[in-house]
Amino acid sequence: MADDKSDDVDITKEWRATHQQQSSATRLRIFAAIAWIIAIGAEIAGVVLLFRHEFDHGNLPLLIGILVGIAVFAIAGSLMWKAANKYDPARESDRAKFFFQNQLGAIITVIAFLPLLVLIFMDKDIDPKNKKIAGGVGAVLAIVATLIGVSWHPPSVEQYTQDMNKCAAEIKAAQPTTDCSPEVAAQAQDIARDSKTVADATKDPAHPDGQDIVYWIAPENGAKKAATPHVFHICEGVSPLRGKTVNHGSVTEAYAENATRITKQIPMEQKQCGFGAATTSDKPASAPAG
Repeated sequence: MADDKSDDVDITKEWRATHQQQSSATRLRIFAAIAWIIAIGAEIAGVVLLFRHEFDHGNLPLLIGILVGIAVFAIAGSLMWKAANKYDPARESDRAKFFFQNQLGAIITVIAFLPLLVLIFMDKDIDPKNKKIAGGVGAVLAIVATLIGVSWHPPSVEQYTQDMNKCAAEIKAAQPTTDCSPEVAAQAQDIARDSKTVADATKDPAHPDGQDIVYWIAPENGAKKAATPHVFHICEGVSPLRGKTVNHGSVTEAYAENATRITKQIPMEQKQCGFGAATTSDKPASAPAG
């Protein structure tokens, strides 16, 4: 599997929606589904009225009102669905899910309009003038609502992962956070915060700026990611890791394997790992004699 090395951004940690983001996405999708159900219900009502010949010699305002109602609820559903996808996007690597999740608004809009429009144009009993007016209005509304339902630049987990790690790099380097969109900021801040904590805890004469290397229990049964969140530590020799299969890497790589909890015993681990002793032992050696 080829890796894109076009920049130096570490993208080994995959972006994941937070609980709050998932809740917001779920709520918006429920409201979107309700709006689409109303739109399709209006379409069914229009079809029933057509079969009852309610529009043969009049009721044009009612027919146009039904078409407008379909458009309003279809567009409302599409906008809410696209907002939900910003909170909880699909993976671009899963092409089928990625397409249907992002273009569902356009698909539902076509379903909500097409059968009714076909019946309007095929109905031989409707007044020809009314047929042209209703059919024209319906066609325009259908096109506009479908175009609004299309997601032209859909978000993806992969894109959020890249943005998140760029954002984390900017935070760690104290640069302007141009890539920190609300969707990725929380995870990026977690990476930056934990990386700084690890760097501060691992400073020694050989590494005056600290290190970005942590250690954690490897995922069970050779899995790529642990089933439950694991703790990462600042060296392999700490008590919780003894006798365990241990992986090591950057904080970002630890997060990738669901080791997302930094140890709460940093002072104790500094002593076990020798970091604290190394930094304090230098002080008397550098003091002048006498």
